[in-house]
Amino acid sequence: MLVSKEWLDDYVKVDVPVETLAEKITRSGIEIEEIIDFTKDIKNLVIGYVESIEKHPDADKLNVCQVNVGDEVKQIVCGAPNVATGQTVIVCLPGGRLPGGIKIKKAKLRGVESNGMICSLSELGIASNLIPEVYENGIYVFEERITPGSDALTELSLNDAVMEFGLTPNRSDCMSMVGSAFETSALYESPLKLPETHLNETDEKAQNFIDIHIDNAELAPYYAARIVKNVKIGPSPAHIQGRLIKAGIRPINNVVDVSNYVMLEYGQPLHMFDYDKIGSTTIKVRAAADGETMTTLDDKSRTLTNEDIVITNGSEPIALAGVMGGDFSEVTDSTVNVLIESAMFAPLNIRKTANRLNLRSESSSRFEKGIAAEFVLDALDRAAYLLQENAQGEVMSGVVSAGALPDFTTSIEISTDDINQLIGFNISNTEIKNIFERLGFETKVDGDAFNVIVPSRRGDITIKEDLVEEVARIYGYDALPATLPETMTNKQVGLTDYQTKRRAVKALLQGLGLNQAITYALVSAEKSTQFALKSADTTALLMPMSEDHAVLRQSLLPHLIDVVSYNNARQMKDVAFYEIGNTFFKQDGLLPSEEEHVAGIITGLVTPSMHQGKKEQVDFFHVKGIVEAISARLGLTFNYVRSSESLLHPGRSADIFVNEMKVGIIGQLHPTVEKVNDLKETYVFELDLKALLSEHQGQIIYNMIPKFPGTSRDIALEVERKLDTGALIDEIMTVDSKYLKSAEVFDVYEGEHIAEDKKSVAIRMEFLNPEQTLTDEEIKPIYEAVIEKLQANGAKLRG
Repeated sequence: MLVSKEWLDDYVKVDVPVETLAEKITRSGIEIEEIIDFTKDIKNLVIGYVESIEKHPDADKLNVCQVNVGDEVKQIVCGAPNVATGQTVIVCLPGGRLPGGIKIKKAKLRGVESNGMICSLSELGIASNLIPEVYENGIYVFEERITPGSDALTELSLNDAVMEFGLTPNRSDCMSMVGSAFETSALYESPLKLPETHLNETDEKAQNFIDIHIDNAELAPYYAARIVKNVKIGPSPAHIQGRLIKAGIRPINNVVDVSNYVMLEYGQPLHMFDYDKIGSTTIKVRAAADGETMTTLDDKSRTLTNEDIVITNGSEPIALAGVMGGDFSEVTDSTVNVLIESAMFAPLNIRKTANRLNLRSESSSRFEKGIAAEFVLDALDRAAYLLQENAQGEVMSGVVSAGALPDFTTSIEISTDDINQLIGFNISNTEIKNIFERLGFETKVDGDAFNVIVPSRRGDITIKEDLVEEVARIYGYDALPATLPETMTNKQVGLTDYQTKRRAVKALLQGLGLNQAITYALVSAEKSTQFALKSADTTALLMPMSEDHAVLRQSLLPHLIDVVSYNNARQMKDVAFYEIGNTFFKQDGLLPSEEEHVAGIITGLVTPSMHQGKKEQVDFFHVKGIVEAISARLGLTFNYVRSSESLLHPGRSADIFVNEMKVGIIGQLHPTVEKVNDLKETYVFELDLKALLSEHQGQIIYNMIPKFPGTSRDIALEVERKLDTGALIDEIMTVDSKYLKSAEVFDVYEGEHIAEDKKSVAIRMEFLNPEQTLTDEEIKPIYEAVIEKLQANGAKLRG
């Protein structure tokens, strides 16, 4: 909402700079996002009266104008196509300035002296889409005669600064000038003056010319109308046009402008119908039929559903309620008689219609948030009055209506203790009553109890806690006392075990060269179960903003793949990212279970290749080293089993287990996945961090450094190519020997001199006796037992 300080002064006069007012409003809970100064960089701008013009002797498109600027008549050369004798115009005098750093000086144009500049609105910094169409390609001309030499910005209502309110959905009351005035009045304890309306109704009764029916009161609780005859269509007065422009609305004509002006003033959207084009003397409000069509003001045919509300002439739609009017009943230059609509419609239906048809407007944004019942008739009368004053309209007697207006007020009971105990103040009854009355709430006091009557314009206040917030807001958040709870003790606090280990994992990954990524928890339905560590139903949003963000993720990897693809497309080929975030698994009849995971993705070179440096491409074992570093840091032992994950490379991937529990996956992306995402060789891992950090580490036991040296023996085995090498290590370690400490694979060979279905695996076994040096005689039976066990399981000794 754009709130003009000049317009606001009509209702509540606050003699402070706009910056001070903006600061006060922000501190009360409504953020002022921007202050727009319409006087910025403008100097020496006055009203001029064109007394005469003649063609430039040496230029067909230029005119030499004699312009009265108050104290003298100045000769000004003007190239505007619409300049004419007898016009009241905007003049920038020599020595003046215009936005964009333009300085106005005396000059000669094609040999003719020019003492200033006749200005268009665009030259004052007004956006082209806000300039009245008739003046879009020329100078601005005032419809009324104004004293030459007057300040032009003041006459245009542009000697002003506008505050942009950053409103939250609950503060729809401030989507109007009157609502903003109530807020300002409460903050400054200044008297409030509402707009005046003095109708001169004719003897003709409106009820003899229109009849109104409502089919469903839930869709339209109330609908009212007035009829204004014999209007004269033309431009609005300059001050109305200026106020509309400052509010971001383009002036059209005096009838359409009145509807927009009153909407901004009261927050009550109106619609103006050409009464003679309605096609009947009946207005019927009903739900649209499925498949019913109508053409809206933008000349587009709209197919409707039964959730849409339509205004009809008894049979066919003439307007889409709360959203946009129909094409054949719109106000045009030939309009003579006007029917003004002021109504209440179901907010949810208006929102659904506006969203489905992509017809967001100032009107729909107000209806969908809820409007004040107390202003429906005030706005209707105000619009009729402005047509009477600015379009010479004759207002017929009476309001024609159907339905019933909802209650104008809500009654809430609250006590002094309710307020002071909740916010920590110690405010007296008198101060509390004063705050409620400043807000415009009628208040009845009985001892420490208050009966507060809240008007309908404050639809956000329904319970006593809302009233407590209002007291805190107006009294001042800055006045909140800085106190500690009485039960506070000097208790030492720190990180939980989970938080400590989580931070350790994060620091470890960053130390290993991975950069943190933060991605959306929402993915497409297609990606929602990709790389999931377990099977569970997904959780979908009821109204997603896009198909790509419609379902809660079950893995962090799909978005990390997108991150790497994004970086690769921008010539960042060597990247390593990790993310710690929640995944979501649906449970029967419950909210989804949130499980924190950690995932990583690496592609390209491990380290940058500098001069004479060695290029080292990332591989499976590099990523496995990172995962092993995590397991070591957490004091856990990971076991690796060949993975069946279809999105990972079948020969370079594994599931990760702790004891019998699957806690993660690791491997290279499947070549088809890499191709789809335009990636080179890329490796990933994902771990169930919640499960890992919940594992008890146990006590760490240290052994003395052995005094005697150990020894090792190497064996080379020929085994089935499909056999996991980890199975060989498991077999070796089952041999009953206190001297066999470890076994590790140090070479795997496939190729020449080996059968196609075989591979050679070289294993190193480490032996140690901490009490004395081992001899060959002690090692030999252990070695032979290992060979015998391996051969019994199909392994063949090589060499």
